[in-house]
Amino acid sequence: MTGDLQSLTLPIAGMTCGACATRLEKTLARVTGIQTAGVNFAVERADISFDPSIVNIETITQAISNTGFSVPDEHYSFGVSGMTCSACSTRLEKSLSSIPGVLSAHVNLALERAGIETAAGSVKIDTLAQAVRNAGFKPILGTGMSQADTDQMRQVQQTRQLAHEKRIMLISVALSAPLVLHMILLFMGVEFSHPPVLELLLATIIQFVIGARFYKAAYNALRGGSANMDVLVVLGTTSAYLYSWYLLVTLGPLAPGKLYFEASAVIITLVLVGKYMEARAKRGTTAAIRQLMDLRPETARVRQTDNTEIQKPIAEVIPGDFVIVKPGERIPVDGVVVRGESEVDEALITGESIPVTKSVDDRVTGGAINGTGLLEVKTTEVGQDSTLARIIHLVENAQAGKAPVQRLVDRISAIFVPIVIVIAALTFASWYLSTGVFESALIAAVSVLVIACPCALGLATPTAIMTGTGAAARAGILIKDVESLERAHRLNAIIFDKTGTLTEGRPSVTQIHAIQGSEIDILQTAAMVQQGSEHPLAKAMLDRATELKLSLPDISEFKSHTGLGVTAVAEDQIIICGNTELLQKLGITMPDEPMVTRLEQQANTVVWVAKDKQAIGFIAIADTIRIESAAAIQSLHALNARTLMISGDAEEVAQRVGNEVGIDEVRGRTKPDQKADAVKELQQAGCVVGMIGDGINDAPALAAADVGIAMGTGTDVAMETAGITLMRSDPRLVAAAIHASRATFRKIKQNLFWAFIYNLIGIPLAAMGILTPTLAGAAMALSSVSVVSNSLLLRKWKPDLQDNPQLKNKVQRKS
Repeated sequence: MTGDLQSLTLPIAGMTCGACATRLEKTLARVTGIQTAGVNFAVERADISFDPSIVNIETITQAISNTGFSVPDEHYSFGVSGMTCSACSTRLEKSLSSIPGVLSAHVNLALERAGIETAAGSVKIDTLAQAVRNAGFKPILGTGMSQADTDQMRQVQQTRQLAHEKRIMLISVALSAPLVLHMILLFMGVEFSHPPVLELLLATIIQFVIGARFYKAAYNALRGGSANMDVLVVLGTTSAYLYSWYLLVTLGPLAPGKLYFEASAVIITLVLVGKYMEARAKRGTTAAIRQLMDLRPETARVRQTDNTEIQKPIAEVIPGDFVIVKPGERIPVDGVVVRGESEVDEALITGESIPVTKSVDDRVTGGAINGTGLLEVKTTEVGQDSTLARIIHLVENAQAGKAPVQRLVDRISAIFVPIVIVIAALTFASWYLSTGVFESALIAAVSVLVIACPCALGLATPTAIMTGTGAAARAGILIKDVESLERAHRLNAIIFDKTGTLTEGRPSVTQIHAIQGSEIDILQTAAMVQQGSEHPLAKAMLDRATELKLSLPDISEFKSHTGLGVTAVAEDQIIICGNTELLQKLGITMPDEPMVTRLEQQANTVVWVAKDKQAIGFIAIADTIRIESAAAIQSLHALNARTLMISGDAEEVAQRVGNEVGIDEVRGRTKPDQKADAVKELQQAGCVVGMIGDGINDAPALAAADVGIAMGTGTDVAMETAGITLMRSDPRLVAAAIHASRATFRKIKQNLFWAFIYNLIGIPLAAMGILTPTLAGAAMALSSVSVVSNSLLLRKWKPDLQDNPQLKNKVQRKS
C-alpha cells in the first residue's frame, strides 16, 4: 500500500546539454517509489513526485549522484525556544526532516539550535520556521539567515560561478591565441609555424587541464548508458590531439606546420566561450524570477501591544501582527490597512503602472512600494501563503514545465549523439576508402563530431517558455503551467462571467421596494440573512445597511442555494433572499410587479425578500460595466475568437451588458453547473474554450475549460482552479494572455527551426569536408547562443492595451 505522494523540486548541477536531462529523467523514472520525474535543462532543476513511504530524499539524491550529476545543498541554522527535553528535540528533528527538500536536520537541545541541510532553493526559511511553530516551539531567526539573505547568497554564488567560468574561458583563450595566430597566418599565405613542443604544451594544458570537465561529463554520461554533447567534444578533440601526437612522433623534424594541435585546443576554447555566453544569456531568461525575489523585504516593523515598534525578520511575522510601513518602503506582508492612507505602486506585482490609492479596509500586497503616506497594516498572509510567494511559485512552475513539443525534442536528443557518432564513422570510412588519405578522413570525421550540437535543441523550448512566462508575469499575467500556456494560443471561444469580470464587481443598491412594511425593514431583513454570504450582491446590501447603521440580529440555519440565493432563520422566522426561481422553488407566490421588469431592463438585478412564505419586497442592485470591457471584447474578435457571457443574473440584465460591450452570445439565469455544461457544449462543437471568472461559483467552469482564467481580485478557489491568473481586474489582459502564448510558441518554432536547420545543414557540410574542425567548433558554440538570444527577444514583449475611444465612451455614457 502506498502513501500520499509528495512533490519535490531539486536543483541539478553538472548537466551540459539536453541529452543529460533526458538521461537523468529516465534514471529517476526507474527509481522505485518515484511516480513522475521531469528534468529541465534550461533551469537546471528536477520536479519529482514520489511516495515517501517507499523512497526518501537521500535515495533520490543518491540516484542523481550515481547518474553523474549532483544536488547542490544549502545550510540553515537558527535558534529554537520552548524545548524542555530530548524528546522535544527528537520530535522537532522528525518534523523538519519530513519537509520535502530537507536532506538532514539536527537539533541541539543544549544549544537550543537547529541545523538543517536542504537541497539548494527547494526549501524556504519561512517553511522551516512554520514547521518549528507547528511542532510547538518558537523559531529565533535573528541569529540565522532570512530568506532574503539566502536568496542573495544564492545569487552571489551564481555570480561567482559565472565569474569562475569566465576566468577559465579567458585562460583558455590566452593559451589558444598563439595557435590561432598560426592558423590566421597560414590562411593569409604566410609560412609560419610554432615549435612543435610549444604547440604540444599549449594543447595539452587546454585538452586535459581546462578540458578535464568534458572528460568527466562524458564519462558520467557513458556510465549512465547514454551519450551527450561532451562525448562528441571528447571524441573529436581527442582524435585530433592523438593524431597530432602520431604525426609528431613519425614525422620528426618534418612535423612543424603539419600538426593539428590547434584544432583540438581551439575547439575546446570555442566551446567554453559558447557555454559562457549561453550561461549569461540563460540568466537573462530567469530575470523575472530574480526581480520578484528582490521584492521581498528582509524585515518588518511590527507594533507591539504596548505601542512600541520593533524590527522582526519576515519569517517571524505571523498573521495578526500589526506592521508599520513608512513612506517609500516596500510593504513586507499581505494584509489589510487599519490606519492611514497612501498611494501604493504595485507595478512589479500586477503590471499596473499607475499607483493605487489604499486606505482603511483596503488590501495590500507584500512587495509593493508605499507612497507618501504612513500605513499600518494588519498581517493576513505570510511566507508561502503570501501573494508574492504564490506568484514566484507559479512562475517557477511554469518555467520548469515541458511543452508537448519538448518531449519530442527530448526523444530526438536521446538518440542524436549516437546517430552523429555513426555519421562520423561513415564519414571517416567514406573518405578513407575514396581517397586513401587517413588525414582527410579524420579531419572530416572530427568536423562532424564537433559541429553537431544537441544543446541548441535542448534549449530551444525551455528558454522561450522561461522568457515568455517571465514577460507575461511582468505584465500581470501569471501562467500556472506549460499546458495552459500551450492551450492558450489555440483558444477560439471565450466565455466570460459577468460580475467582477466585465463589470466592476462592486454592485450597489439602487432601489428598495416594500410590499409589506417599510424600505428600511426590507433592507434590514435582507442584510440580516446575507450576513453568512460572500456574494457581491450580499455585500452591496450589507454595505447599505452599514451606511444606515442598521442593527442586524444573529441568524441560524444559514443555507446558500447556489445560483439562486440564501435562506436562514432569524427571530424564529424563515427568511428568504434570492431570485424569482428560488422563491417559486420554495412555494412562494410571486406578486405581479411591473416595476421589476423595468428595473431589469435597466441592467438592475432584482433580489426578492420573503418572510414566512410570503414576499415582502425586493431590492434592485446594479453593477457598473468596466470601461475596458468593450475594448477587451474587440481585441478578442480581432483574434477571431467567439465571445460569450454566461451569468446567473436575469436574462434582461445579462443581455443589456452583453449588447453594450459587444459580446456575441449572452445567457442569463445560469447556475454554476450550467456554466460548466456550456463549456463542455462548446468543446464538443470543436472549440478550444477559455473561461474567465472570479468567484467560487465559477470554479467548476474554470476547471472544465481548456484554459481557466481567473481575475486576480477574485477568490483563492478561482485562482487555484484556473490555469492563468490576471493580477489586476482588466479584461483586456485576456487577449494579452493569448498574445503572450502565441508569441512564446512562435519563438519556440523559430528556435526549433534554427536548431534543426543548423544541424541538418552543418553536419552534411562537415561530412563533405567543406568545414574545418575549427570552423565547426565555432559554429557549434554559436548555435546555442543564437537560440537563447532569440528567446531573449521575448523580454521586449508587452501587452497591447490600446483602448478604442469610441467603444470606451459608449460604455461610459450608457453606464
